Amino acid sequence: MSTTDVLYEVSDHIATLTLNRPEQRNTISQAMLNGLSEHLLTADRDEDVRAIVIIGAGKFFCAGLDLTGGDIGPGSDKKEKRVHPTLDLRHTPPTVLHNLNTPTIAAMNGSAAGYGMDLALGCDIRIMADNAKLAAAFTARGIVPESGGTWLLPRMIGWAKASEIIFTGKTLSAPECKDYGLVNSIVGHNEVAEAARTMAKQIAKNAPMAVQASKRMMRMGMDENFDDHVHHVYLQLLPLFQSDDFQEGMKSFLEKRDPEFNGR
Repeated sequence: MSTTDVLYEVSDHIATLTLNRPEQRNTISQAMLNGLSEHLLTADRDEDVRAIVIIGAGKFFCAGLDLTGGDIGPGSDKKEKRVHPTLDLRHTPPTVLHNLNTPTIAAMNGSAAGYGMDLALGCDIRIMADNAKLAAAFTARGIVPESGGTWLLPRMIGWAKASEIIFTGKTLSAPECKDYGLVNSIVGHNEVAEAARTMAKQIAKNAPMAVQASKRMMRMGMDENFDDHVHHVYLQLLPLFQSDDFQEGMKSFLEKRDPEFNGR
């Protein structure tokens, strides 16, 4: 991967990952998959990072996987490719993204198709340009949503609607995505980056350990019954009571001022 294919920067407690192949509509190569995972893990481990924004350079968010280089799928060299039956997917971007504790925002400055759609759906929050589209172009290419879409979409919008989108390979406009509840907000194309950053700043103002714990509890709650879940939430609450941020939160409330959290 070129060191410029995925850009990474941190400022104001926000890590921004930019898919930087605008001429290729930000399609993802095998090397970029590895780089994306590395950057996501770096951001999640950085105590200074309280939110992560993923955006595309140019007019597209991400048009899917790059199948022209021969390093993903059958490739263009016509050589037979064998898929190992025990692939280790623990460090691929969809799995890494799902297990991050740091909140993630997809700044959909342009259209997302295939893998790009799954990448956007894997984020916690999505802000979409009014001229962007979300294309489930999997079955039309002879494949399935391989990067989390078959798990994410039914949970987001229900089985019937997810079936319609996936089985027909449907392309959704920004208003349709909003109607389906797939995006949090729609803004102008030139406003996406700033809107995502504004959202990230709002997240970053809050106690980072509490925000991350809330995300962990939400993720666990998707597969737990209520009684087990509230028990786990209580156990998560105990160490937060001992934190500097809890003391600061209570003190700032009583003093009627904005809190200044240090993440400890």
